[in-house]
Amino acid sequence: MKQTNGPVAITVKSLLTLMYGVPILWIVLTSFKSPSDVFTTQASFLFRPVMTAYVDAFDGPLLTALRQSVLIATGTTVLTLLVAIPAAYGLARTTGHLPTIGLGLLIVLQMMPQTATVIPLFQIFGNWALLDKTLGVVLADTALLIPFATLLLRPFFRSVPPQIEEAGAIDGASVLRTFFSIVLPMARNGVFTVGTLIFLLSWGEFLYAVNFFLAPGSYPLSALLAQQVSAFGINWPGLMALAVLTSIPILIVFTATYRLLRDGLAVGAVK
Repeated sequence: MKQTNGPVAITVKSLLTLMYGVPILWIVLTSFKSPSDVFTTQASFLFRPVMTAYVDAFDGPLLTALRQSVLIATGTTVLTLLVAIPAAYGLARTTGHLPTIGLGLLIVLQMMPQTATVIPLFQIFGNWALLDKTLGVVLADTALLIPFATLLLRPFFRSVPPQIEEAGAIDGASVLRTFFSIVLPMARNGVFTVGTLIFLLSWGEFLYAVNFFLAPGSYPLSALLAQQVSAFGINWPGLMALAVLTSIPILIVFTATYRLLRDGLAVGAVK
């Protein structure tokens, strides 16, 4: 079937490119401006570029915030998958009313806003001496994202034919060996896809960080960006420079996992 809307598709793509590309270009240009050139109409595109904002960013707490973001995103991804993978597999293989109730609870937990959990978790982490510690933020993000990850992983495990597991059991393989040797490799696309999504979501952690870290020096990148906005004004070149530097790791991860994100959402890969 031939496509008859070629010009329309090209027009839509061009409009989308402008909608998303122009703001990104403006952010990059502003990061190379001096504060006096930010609001000057004559210096919108023609100006003398300076590296002051980037030099100040590296002289500040950028590397500490970057380390915190990496620890939070990596720790949250690992812990979430450790819990969500067996939970999703159990819901995919269990029949009856129990999985229906479990799925309903997961949906309810997924609908709970993040702000509703800040005060209870603050009290719990205060009793557990986890305030102002990276582990506390990781545990909070893990608890928040487990329902989301479980709901996403369940269809991938359901796409694995149960007959393959039965054949493994006939050959004498235990349940754990069948899961790790057969089921998990066949659902690896889904695991990598969900892991990437969890990493990207936890990379932008802000609410838990600003509440559970008592010292601003421990803030991750997202909270560091918010610090550029104060009652005394906004350092626009510094804010845009930090935005560019913060986006680079995400761009690398997205580029490296784009194929998994595109193909993995087709609900599993069975060989």
